[in-house]
Amino acid sequence: MPARDLAWRVEETCWNAFPSLKQVLAGDFLLRFAGGVSRRANSANPLCAEPRDMPAAIAAAEQLYRAQKQATIFRVPTIADPRLDSELARRGYTSEGETCVLHGPIGKIGAAADPKAQLLTAPDPDWLAAMSFLQGHTAEQSATYRRIVGAIAIPVRFALLRVGSEPAALAYGALHGGLLCYESVITDPARRRQGLARRVVGALAHWAREASAEGACLQVEASNEPARALYRGFGLATELYRYHYRREPAAC
Repeated sequence: MPARDLAWRVEETCWNAFPSLKQVLAGDFLLRFAGGVSRRANSANPLCAEPRDMPAAIAAAEQLYRAQKQATIFRVPTIADPRLDSELARRGYTSEGETCVLHGPIGKIGAAADPKAQLLTAPDPDWLAAMSFLQGHTAEQSATYRRIVGAIAIPVRFALLRVGSEPAALAYGALHGGLLCYESVITDPARRRQGLARRVVGALAHWAREASAEGACLQVEASNEPARALYRGFGLATELYRYHYRREPAAC
């Protein structure tokens, strides 16, 4: 499959794995809303490589985000027409959040069933509390995150690995179109470099492989080189594309 076609499949999978709480389909753009928590769930996304009528789409997005009392943010993948980024820059939109989208064949992820890694079909209170604590979420962020993961409509598993009685590593994986999307991979800082993240990633890959997945993907900030190296070690070795955000200038 051409890399560009795979990249758009990955885009679709990642949207489904981390849904917004509201959305609007506007021409060749998907506008996502989740109360301002997380840029991914609160940004306008091109649905194809060459979105049509960009000035009108930008104006429509600005009107809708302002109605929600949110800043207008566009998520701009490098697989989209570069004129989108140029038009936003011309309007004073600032660039932030450069992110790499990684991919690897499921056979290279190191899939392994782990009897100590729980795989839940829905996030239970212990999983949510551990995720909130390790992510350092505020009460508002925790409530929004709970609604986002509760809105996932594709097959999903929530992994939890304990050391003793304490949560030590968590992640979840959602499956769509033969692709496993990893989300929220996190380890207790006091227990890093013990291979715990690898175990939850491997347990999720084993579940996905049994469900006939062919590949896996993940998004990671470009500046986070330690995490990128970690994921390369997992088998997510191909950088398919990147994206960044463009944020509208503050009103005077």
